[in-house]
Amino acid sequence: MANPILIEVTRGPLVESCHRGAIAISAPSGALALRIGDVDSPVYPRSAVKSLQAIPLIESGAADHYGFGPAEIALACGSHIGSERHTALAAAMLERAGLSEAALGCGAHQPLSPVEARALSEAHHAPTQLHNNCSGKHAGMLATAVHLGEPTSGYWQPDHPVQQRVHDVLAEISGVPLGAEVQGTDGCSVPNWAMPLKVLAATFARLVTGEGLKPERAEAVRRILEACWANPDLVAGKGRADTVVMRALPGQIFMKTGAEGVYCGAFPEFGLGFALKIDDGAKRATAGATMALIERFLPAARGLMPLSAIKTWRGVEVGTIRSSSKLEDELAGLKV
Repeated sequence: MANPILIEVTRGPLVESCHRGAIAISAPSGALALRIGDVDSPVYPRSAVKSLQAIPLIESGAADHYGFGPAEIALACGSHIGSERHTALAAAMLERAGLSEAALGCGAHQPLSPVEARALSEAHHAPTQLHNNCSGKHAGMLATAVHLGEPTSGYWQPDHPVQQRVHDVLAEISGVPLGAEVQGTDGCSVPNWAMPLKVLAATFARLVTGEGLKPERAEAVRRILEACWANPDLVAGKGRADTVVMRALPGQIFMKTGAEGVYCGAFPEFGLGFALKIDDGAKRATAGATMALIERFLPAARGLMPLSAIKTWRGVEVGTIRSSSKLEDELAGLKV
């Protein structure tokens, strides 16, 4: 059975396009407060789980050993836009571990920010691996390997101790086995394990409540959350939803986007986590569905990231991007 339509795109009086997807909202126990569509089939969370991938950086003692504070921890959890501040901090993290940009295995791509990409092009500079939105995560992984006396070569491979630790963290907190049948490779070359949306939602609920986490891990997670709330610009960047919303509402919501239409997060006050996936991976639909969900729990978020209008090349508005009646009805029925 197909997932329901969550986002509609109108032009004139008609719906021109639509985006289907699924949403889960869960308590730490796994009890679902809301399920829309297929929340049982595994999906790759992609970058949405960077906060979990950063836990070994704290638990291993590497962060403290190299003097990584909230800024460095936030960058390790982020998908940054490639600004000078982002790349300089990633480089500094590597330098403290005695490494350089060449040690990274994430690959190079243009900065996610069009402004930063244009500036790089106008300066006639090619992007480096530091511009990769995952360079902070990779710098943290490399620092962990160096601190523990492990080889840095191939640290992105599934059989390397760095990735085995990440696997164990994800499996333990999610409570589901993560075998080869759900293992894929992310765009930055590290392993990514697929999980059902209902599991991801419960996992993020555990992050913000600490429920089911051993004290040492709960402390590591606390440091990660507080670092991201204190440095939302390092989690994403100017104009990005993760940055805009967490800057406006620190401590009220933790949120992280992932590629291909995934978004995960949690509301500490309500003790609930959420996870959603847009079937076709469209960013406009992912952002729209996520903000509709967030605004249901946190009215103060309204207007922070308004849905884009459909405009002609002359700038005339001719359509809208809007929540479907199905999504609106489901969210309205939530007891908040």
